[in-house]
Amino acid sequence: MSVRLVLFLVWIQVKGLEYVIIHQRWIFVCLFLLPLSVIFDVYYYLRAWIIFKMCSAPKQHDQRVGDIQRQVREWKKEGGKKHMCTGRPGWLTVSLRVGKYKKTNKNIMIHMMDILEVDTKRQVVRVEPLANMGQVTALLNSIGWTLPVVPELDDLTVGGLAMGTGIESSSHIFGLFQHICVAFELVLADGSLVRCTEKENSDLFYAVPWSCGTLGFLVAAEIRIIPARKWVKLRYEPVRGLDAICKKFAEESANKENQFVEGLQYSRDEAVIMTGIMTDHAETEKTNCIGYYYKPWFFRHVEGFLKQNRVAVEYIPLRHYYHRHTRSIFWELQDIIPFGNNPLFRYVFGWMVPPKISLLKLTQGETIRKLYEQHHVVQDMLVPMKHIKTSILRFHEDIHVYPLWLCPFMLPNQPGMVHPKGDEDELYVDIGAYGEPKVKHFEARSSTRQLENFVRDVHGFQMLYADVYMERQEFWEMFDGTLYHKLRKQLNCEDAFPEVYDKICKSARH
Repeated sequence: MSVRLVLFLVWIQVKGLEYVIIHQRWIFVCLFLLPLSVIFDVYYYLRAWIIFKMCSAPKQHDQRVGDIQRQVREWKKEGGKKHMCTGRPGWLTVSLRVGKYKKTNKNIMIHMMDILEVDTKRQVVRVEPLANMGQVTALLNSIGWTLPVVPELDDLTVGGLAMGTGIESSSHIFGLFQHICVAFELVLADGSLVRCTEKENSDLFYAVPWSCGTLGFLVAAEIRIIPARKWVKLRYEPVRGLDAICKKFAEESANKENQFVEGLQYSRDEAVIMTGIMTDHAETEKTNCIGYYYKPWFFRHVEGFLKQNRVAVEYIPLRHYYHRHTRSIFWELQDIIPFGNNPLFRYVFGWMVPPKISLLKLTQGETIRKLYEQHHVVQDMLVPMKHIKTSILRFHEDIHVYPLWLCPFMLPNQPGMVHPKGDEDELYVDIGAYGEPKVKHFEARSSTRQLENFVRDVHGFQMLYADVYMERQEFWEMFDGTLYHKLRKQLNCEDAFPEVYDKICKSARH
């Protein structure tokens, strides 16, 4: 083993570290990032467990809020010459976008990653902004509760989901993550602490989602919880032909008896539509604990039903279902570790998977970042369900990435940046494309702009975690800035925080 390690180090020295990271990235990921990811997970799990058992989070929370207020007031005393932003390093975020604004803005340090209270009488959980989905579901499921909407990846934070957005296969009933939030607590540009709900400071409550931290610093959120069940009874149905796929998916999405609806589309004319319900009882011979490290990646498991052209039913543990795409980061990990779904790799190294997205970002370097930007797509476009067929065809023609993730959601007619074009709630679908485009003419900027133009034309929306190429006027044609800009003026945010467009759009970033 020592000889092999020495030979490996000599090879790196000869080839150069950058060459290895770019051309043989799986070596670097397997030898370094996977073990580091395990250490990160163990540390944060033990930290969360100790703090919850000691009930120390609520006591420390007020001190942390006070520290943020102090930093904001110091910024004011210094003349408020720079915009403010959180001091959390950009590489720690799940978004693949590299924001450079942190280098020029005043960094406000926020260390708030705890669950503060579970109130089963009011059916809400109160959490700090850096608490993540893995942490929240682990606690809630252990005491018989769950969130109505649990966005997929473990490391997604409450703050990112509340001030950005989040979606899951239950969203056709409950809406986006913002729609299960019942209260936000923010430190504003003047250092004051404000709580907002549908009835209290309601304008601010509706303006917070999609604002990406440009109205204030989120310090706590109250989120609805519902009773959990042990299992999800999941039905897999292969469907062929684009018309049949769109028809079946729309019908299942409109059926409120389905607690979960999801589609994985493997080509233009091949998909598997999945529907599920929670239950406390399972047929033993049909149980499948898909979250175990040695199990096949979920999207490959689903593809098996398509290849066999077989309708099937399985019973999956609730938390395994919630995080079914986590181990393979949907299907992104196959591009990083091509043999990651091999049974031998899963049994020997699968317990360390996935590598932290934050560590992948931290170690990717400028060369890999540019390669990913030009030859890789990570986009979620939210379009009205009535336009699902033309949308899929547009994805097929402009980028040709498969599988596509299809996730329905109900968009309520509420104030804010994102709402239906008409006066009624409307069913939408999130079309997620993650991978290497197969079209010959793909060019990151022009191809993405074609998609953005199409989505604007059908009154859809682009998730803001991804690369956004719109010009300012185009951006505010897609999003309703009426309430947002009103609050920016009222709360003196224009001198305190960058506008959301300047914070996230490539055309505006310096």
